Amino acid sequence: MSLRSALLQATAIALLPLAAQAGDLSFAPVPFAKDDAAKRAAIASEKVTVDGKDYAIGYHVMARSGDKIGDHTFALLTDKDGNPIKSADGSEHISEDADFTSLLRQGDKLYSVTNFESRPGAMYLSEVEQDGEGNLKLISTKPINFAEFHGLWVPCAGSVTPWETHLGSEEYPADARVIEAATSLDEIDDYDFPMVRYAGLNPEDMTLDQFRDAYKPYRYGFPTEIAISDDGEGTAHKHFSMGRVAVELAYVMPDRKTAYISDDGTNVGLFRFEADKEGDLSAGTLYAAKWNQTSDQDGGAADLEWVDLGHADDASVQKAIESGIQFSDLFETAEIGDDGTCPEGFSATNAEGNAECLRVKDGMDMLASRLETRRYASMKGATTEFRKMEGITYDPDKHQMYLSMSAVEKGMEDGAKQDKGGMNAIRLPKNKCGTVYSLSLDDKYDATKIMGFISGKPLTEERKASAMDANCDPTHDMCGDTAELNSCDINGIANPDNITYIPGYNTLIIGEDTGSGHQNDAIWAMNTDTKELTRILSTPYGSETTSTYWYPNIKGHGYLMAVIQHPYGESDEDKLTDPAQARAYVGYVGPFPPMDEAAKTH
Repeated sequence: MSLRSALLQATAIALLPLAAQAGDLSFAPVPFAKDDAAKRAAIASEKVTVDGKDYAIGYHVMARSGDKIGDHTFALLTDKDGNPIKSADGSEHISEDADFTSLLRQGDKLYSVTNFESRPGAMYLSEVEQDGEGNLKLISTKPINFAEFHGLWVPCAGSVTPWETHLGSEEYPADARVIEAATSLDEIDDYDFPMVRYAGLNPEDMTLDQFRDAYKPYRYGFPTEIAISDDGEGTAHKHFSMGRVAVELAYVMPDRKTAYISDDGTNVGLFRFEADKEGDLSAGTLYAAKWNQTSDQDGGAADLEWVDLGHADDASVQKAIESGIQFSDLFETAEIGDDGTCPEGFSATNAEGNAECLRVKDGMDMLASRLETRRYASMKGATTEFRKMEGITYDPDKHQMYLSMSAVEKGMEDGAKQDKGGMNAIRLPKNKCGTVYSLSLDDKYDATKIMGFISGKPLTEERKASAMDANCDPTHDMCGDTAELNSCDINGIANPDNITYIPGYNTLIIGEDTGSGHQNDAIWAMNTDTKELTRILSTPYGSETTSTYWYPNIKGHGYLMAVIQHPYGESDEDKLTDPAQARAYVGYVGPFPPMDEAAKTH
């Protein structure tokens, strides 16, 4: 080799992206849960190999809902005065819906904040003890006070900001138009009713006026940030400036200003928030994505435009909410035509699959953009056809983002009934098993393109028949009742939900929230170069995997958080033999060795 060739080769190697020089990471696979014992258990990989060295790992439970930890009962729902909330049978309401659980360092102490996805919701702040081998346990816990905001609503997934605060969420806010127009409680979705317990009201005997007084829908549906003080107190902040949608989570990019917000449900949008100041989400400009389709293959692909929804700040929006603003203060309405068109001066919207004609009243654009974010975005030409938008994570190795869509259906299908009032921008084949998408980012962290990265595989009728054949080899995964109980291939993902990324190791972690797709929800590790999947956690009957989140180095150990929500609660309720089995698990897979860049250089 000539000197010139050698220099060129050395330069090329030096300029390779970090992904091409990644470390080696592999997990011992967890078998598909075939028998009743396995289907009742939380089973994690027993070993991980990091850069050629083996480490023993497993699933470790820090707490279960209902545990008495210090002076408080973990997961007990409380009202505005701190009193226990009662269920209809008179018992204290212990939430089985544990969701995103963060690990946060403050001074020389370690804390955790756990979302409980209930109505009213709760967040518990816990102090965490870490022993010399990296094992974690909760040594105290207490509910965070949300009285200033009239409670917390359905806190689902979340993230940790670059400045190490807990960034939670509020999912599935109520339709304010319906509540304002209702003439009886029968016209309102009873999903909303349990929230009035926060105000001390009994939903079983309330009147319509009492409900409206206790439950003002514009108070709920925002990203919620928890900061922990030096003395271990948690302070809540609702970021009204970031818009009101069914927030799955908000995820802040490394620039400390750009945040992406995923919107869960039917006919929803993808949003990007640009904060005015680094490390401060209290004011900024909101954008909504417009999907310009380039392919319908393998989950589809599109170029992305961003529709400017304007600037706002938390204080101004909150002031309007507390003044009693309603839907009719924001919009004029008109009847939509059978062909999805509107009278002159009105704009069509298909947000949440509701075809409407709306016109923003004079001077109300800022508030309409933050209180009816999805409707406003659709009116402005953004795409509100996504279905079950879930997790977000950033891959610094390839400088791209991943976004999970639990199901590709309804508004995402070509010509679906949910397209009336919209543009039918997304035109994809139905895939009820879902897709994880990759999004290309520019140097300002703006997403410019989106494409399917990995999809679940619905079982074909032929494969189902083969699996149910009496001569099927029972040692094979696809055999016996597998096809009857699992409508998605059990060797792949089903209904991807929370996701996280392990930097430096080309590894995407994918958690499932699936009902019929897989009888037992799983968490997977995927090599982003080869797309090889390894099952690393299997959960009990009827569970959902939540809080999948990676921490590369906390006081010398890595952790993959993994919460098991509502065992026996989403399906297979008949398998429950002891009420204690239904309690949520808050825990982690690990402990790992430290796996950040600092650890790799020592």
